[in-house]
Amino acid sequence: MINQNQVAYLNRNIFSGFLFGLGLVAFLDEAIFHQILHWHHFYDQSTTSVGLISDGIFHVFSWFATVGALFLVADLRRRDAFMYPLWQGSVLLGAGTFNLYDGIIQHKVMRIHQIRYVDNLLIYDVIWNALAASLIIIGFTIIMKYRRLAKKHDE
Repeated sequence: MINQNQVAYLNRNIFSGFLFGLGLVAFLDEAIFHQILHWHHFYDQSTTSVGLISDGIFHVFSWFATVGALFLVADLRRRDAFMYPLWQGSVLLGAGTFNLYDGIIQHKVMRIHQIRYVDNLLIYDVIWNALAASLIIIGFTIIMKYRRLAKKHDE
C-alpha cells in the first residue's frame, strides 16, 4: 500500500498539499469575494486604487503558491512518492489554516478588511471561522492517519 519512497517523501507530500490548499483558497477568496461579489479588497484602509493593487499582489501570491505546489507534486510523482490521500488532507489543512488566519488575524486583529461590510458581521465571522476550523480538523485527521500508516511501514 505504501512504498519506501512515499515514506521518505512524506513531509514533501504534506508541504505541497498545504501550499496548494493555501494558494487555492487564497485564489478563490480573491476571485469570489474581491472580484465577483465586491465584498472587500485585500487592503481596505485606503483608496480603491490601493485596494485594487493589494488585490493584484494577493492574486500573484496565490498563483505562485498554487503553481509551486504543483511543481512539487510533479517531482513527487516522478519519484513514485506521491500519496494522494495524504496530499488531500494537507490541502484541507492549508485551506483551513489560510481561512482561519484570514478570519482572525486579518479581519479582527489587523482589521485590514472585513468579510463583508454590513451591520451584523457576527454570522459571517462565525461561518467563516467555523468552516476554517472544520477544514483544519478534517485535514489534520487525514494527515495523522497516513503518518501512522507510514510509521508502521517504516518499522
